[in-house]
Amino acid sequence: MERSCSVKSRDSITHQDHAPAPPCSRGHTPPTSQRRSRRTMVDVTKWPLFSLMEGEELSSIRQACVFGTSANEVIYITHNDDVFVFGLNCSNCLGTGDSQSTILPKKLDFLSGRKVVSLSYGSGPHILLATEEGELFAWGHNGYSQLGNGTTNQGVAPVLVSASLLNKRVTEVACGSHHSLALTNTGEVYAWGYNNCGQVGSGSTANQPTPRRVSNCLQNKVVVSITCGQTSSLAVVENGEVYGWGYNGNGQLGLGNNGNQLTPCRLVGLQGLCVLQIVSGYAHSLALTDEGLLYAWGTNTYGQLGTGNKSNQLSPVQIMAEKESRIVEIAACHSTHTSAAKTQSGQVYMWGQCRGQSIVLPFLTHFSCTDDVFACFATPSVMWRLLSMEHDDFLTVSQSLKKEFDSPETADLKFSVDGKYIHVHKAVLKIRCEHFRSMFQSHWNEDMKEVIEIDQFTYPVYRSFLEFLYTDNIDLPPEDAIGLLDLATSYCENRLKRLCQHIIKRGITIENAFSLLAAAVRYDAEVSPASTPSNRTWRSSALSSV
Repeated sequence: MERSCSVKSRDSITHQDHAPAPPCSRGHTPPTSQRRSRRTMVDVTKWPLFSLMEGEELSSIRQACVFGTSANEVIYITHNDDVFVFGLNCSNCLGTGDSQSTILPKKLDFLSGRKVVSLSYGSGPHILLATEEGELFAWGHNGYSQLGNGTTNQGVAPVLVSASLLNKRVTEVACGSHHSLALTNTGEVYAWGYNNCGQVGSGSTANQPTPRRVSNCLQNKVVVSITCGQTSSLAVVENGEVYGWGYNGNGQLGLGNNGNQLTPCRLVGLQGLCVLQIVSGYAHSLALTDEGLLYAWGTNTYGQLGTGNKSNQLSPVQIMAEKESRIVEIAACHSTHTSAAKTQSGQVYMWGQCRGQSIVLPFLTHFSCTDDVFACFATPSVMWRLLSMEHDDFLTVSQSLKKEFDSPETADLKFSVDGKYIHVHKAVLKIRCEHFRSMFQSHWNEDMKEVIEIDQFTYPVYRSFLEFLYTDNIDLPPEDAIGLLDLATSYCENRLKRLCQHIIKRGITIENAFSLLAAAVRYDAEVSPASTPSNRTWRSSALSSV
């Protein structure tokens, strides 16, 4: 029996990309597809092309995309909705009206003032751009009519794609190597361009010079998301089903075979699942369900499926099932063999072709977003989606705790130290510290107070201790770290003790060695008659510096 699943239409999709996903039966709004701009915190200078720009120019960028066969082209949109391009200009893909490359940004006056909602690029490359008004513009390589203008002439500047889209409002675009898809606000999919493997979904292999609606199995379906591999196409409909068509020689359509598909066909391997997001690499695909489960299929030459081997998969297989935190975002693009995923706790994993290496299992990185994976490890180092430089509204649990430390608006308790207040939350203190758990659960006098006076520790020391309970980090000079070490010993906080000892050891210099040694002697005298081995270690370090 299939589970009920209802995915909202494209117009209702928000940018809360990392929010937990309730079951589809509750009408959950899915993440936008990989081609839509996302709010994310990312440093664009990780892509070398931006390194020549001044700080003022960088701060003006609202959206950006690095593309091209060697990641040598850039398009970006400013906060004033001006559109700029620079780079190699292969196949007139910059849309400047000529074939000249440029290292300095050039403004595309024709597009300025239009708010961009979706952008995608092909391998030629050709460019598709959709505006907030639902207009679709195209330019660049056009050898297979992938610009949808009925010709094979190069598009040296942005041109409005009309034809059968004249009265349609386009909300999302996707490019394969040399074919194009557009999704309308009514859930219709249009396709055109190169069709040697059926990637246009017309039922034949003849190239399609202008946009044509993809029907057959999608005729009465409302599509909410589209994506393209090099020569394949995938779509997610409002009930979470996935349909694929085009080249399938490596199983990238997930149909259980390797035969090309000239019209859309449902992926039965995902039956009973509600897919929220789908992405395609060069010849592999990933799908994310409403329950945070991740499935992969297609070619696996570089380990891009994350299965632990390099065997192709003709049907979807679940990966990362052992991870405790649910997956909230997946990433891939048709010009690379790289895959990435982000968990609800903020962890980012990568696998596949990573700087020449084949990573066959998801590898935990230090990155905060999937975009950094493509900037630093993909070949070429393109962007897998149109980026928005606005701050992400979503905060992880750790980020939320850090934000609320010493916040008078939400706190229910104050500590008074040296005449200064520190605002905290009883629940956090009880969860994080045994000392406070006893204080607030054992009918101490402090349990009934709204303000607790602290006189045995200094303000910097006690504030750092409380901040540690919210962030797991401390930032103190070695001299104050000795006082915090005294507190950690008093409160039996062993991990905090180790951190303090590390700060003290690392911070010993010739200039402060005497003061640290004096403090070490005071600490030993105040805490215990005999110093512990760890205390002796950093005291010895101070002596050696002297």
